[in-house]
Amino acid sequence: MALPEDLIRLEQNLRELIIKYEQYFIGIEKREPMQLLDEVERQVRQYQNVTISNTMLKFKYQSLAASLSTQKQKWTRITRLIEEGKYSRDRFRMERRQDEPRRPASPQEAAENQLERIYQQYLEARRSCNLPVKNVSREKIAAAIAQQRPAIADRYRCRNIDYSVVIEDGKPRIKAHPKQ
Repeated sequence: MALPEDLIRLEQNLRELIIKYEQYFIGIEKREPMQLLDEVERQVRQYQNVTISNTMLKFKYQSLAASLSTQKQKWTRITRLIEEGKYSRDRFRMERRQDEPRRPASPQEAAENQLERIYQQYLEARRSCNLPVKNVSREKIAAAIAQQRPAIADRYRCRNIDYSVVIEDGKPRIKAHPKQ
């Protein structure tokens, strides 16, 4: 084939390769697209030692070869991060699976789990605001929640209330939200 057609095919294959790698990193593709990568590398090597006299075609070839090189470095880095368990998309999935609430055996256990979660989040928020955590206890948080629960249930007209910890004006606060 002629050089212009080869460059068009190389550009299409490179674009497809980039898409396949993104799908692999997201988890849609189960395996790396190694076969397509080999084909694209072979297409690039085909004109590596050939003198291209047309400057437009030479620029196009060099741009595609540089793009492949850059993408390969990126893919190698991301693959290494995945293997080490440090890739943010994978970490997000792992954390989401770990944070999935287990089905509690009883409502009492569910309330204890919720209190423990709020307590840990509150301690973390206080630490992030550089506030002391010595005087904070589970009992104090449980008492504060129990004291506010009737007023919150009355205001929102619901029985089930969920709590979250937010930082407002440099101080952690426990916010109540009605459960659906």
